[in-house]
Amino acid sequence: MLPIDVAAHGSRWRHRHPLEKALLGLGLTVTAVALPPWPGGPLVAAATLAVLLGPAGVAGRQLWRAFRIPLGFCVTGALPLLLAVGGPAGPVSLAPDGARHAAELLLRTSAASLGVLLFAFTTPVSDVLPRLVRAGVPAPVVDVALVMYRIGFLLLDSVAQVRRAQAARLGHTGRAALWRSLAGLAATSFVRAFDRAARLQEGLAGRGYDGALRVLVPGAALSWRFLVASAALLGALVAVTLILEGLYL
Repeated sequence: MLPIDVAAHGSRWRHRHPLEKALLGLGLTVTAVALPPWPGGPLVAAATLAVLLGPAGVAGRQLWRAFRIPLGFCVTGALPLLLAVGGPAGPVSLAPDGARHAAELLLRTSAASLGVLLFAFTTPVSDVLPRLVRAGVPAPVVDVALVMYRIGFLLLDSVAQVRRAQAARLGHTGRAALWRSLAGLAATSFVRAFDRAARLQEGLAGRGYDGALRVLVPGAALSWRFLVASAALLGALVAVTLILEGLYL
């Protein structure tokens, strides 16, 4: 399993209803996108970090390892705003307001990413997908998602096993050996993917698969105190942002 999945299964909020965590995490994400980037972005990011590291109980090191990947995409997306293509200044030049636009985009997207991570760190995928059928998502779509989710972990495990075997046989000692190992890894993973899919199909057929995967969904009741606290947090962020924006202007 990926570290974020391990953290979600061991989260303090593991047994809370996914709808509660979705309203809080995705609500913070929407708030970060909808509010002005300054001071909305830093406020939403600070509130999300406080929830993640506090009540949610996410370790700081785990959070940073998961956050640095979307943060890299946020930085990559903001950098082009610093430049202007064409015009009297030349083929490529610094945009007049590029630094401001880049900073605003970075604040907004990084804060929104933290909101998504709040939901991911506290809610396993296996708790969300079966409930989507009750929400109106077609059962075959959910079944395909469940199967692909499972196969993804199986393939990652196979890739890790092949890489360990190649390293034990000195397959990573030089550039030429590394390229040969990468080619062998890709070929082996491709073959194993089809083999896993065939075995999975045979296993489902042997268990009387009729077009629907029936799984036990752990019971969880909605906590109105949690929902009210989440709504209060989101409302406070909106109010404080608008007040500070008025003072700043």
